[in-house]
Amino acid sequence: MGGYHTVFGSLDHYEKGGVQVIDADPKHYCFSNCFEVASKSKPYEKVAVGKNLKYVIEAIRAEGDSPWYSNAHDEAVLVMDGEIEVHLLQPDEPLVPEGKEGSVQLDAEPKGTKMGWVKARRGHMTLLPKGAAYQFRSAKPGVMLQQTILGDFTIQRWNEICQTQG
Repeated sequence: MGGYHTVFGSLDHYEKGGVQVIDADPKHYCFSNCFEVASKSKPYEKVAVGKNLKYVIEAIRAEGDSPWYSNAHDEAVLVMDGEIEVHLLQPDEPLVPEGKEGSVQLDAEPKGTKMGWVKARRGHMTLLPKGAAYQFRSAKPGVMLQQTILGDFTIQRWNEICQTQG
């Protein structure tokens, strides 16, 4: 029996892959690669690579310290490459305006109680709790996927990042 061989990509080494359309219009499909997207992104740009209604998966290039963010709903981040610290803080007062969705970028570290931090490596997932403030820190370039809701800081570059032809 033939076996499957899993190959893990990284920011330094990845293959784009693709979609082979058999009997359909290629416009009905899209395919992107989180490593390729991150390799062409500025640090901490949140580029949508998947979307389902209002929910998105954002590819993020982690490099240096990110701005501080908060959220009105639980989010999660999955480290795909590198080693990233996630610093969490419970703010003294709510940071996200009522009815706002998606990540909200803060001007500076808010006042509040430090909740701790997580050191996450490839394959590790970290919850970003509703209402918490968080900051990413990465000494070397890395890649994360963040599950969230489409917001003001989600960048949609579908025409640039997706394969749309067979």
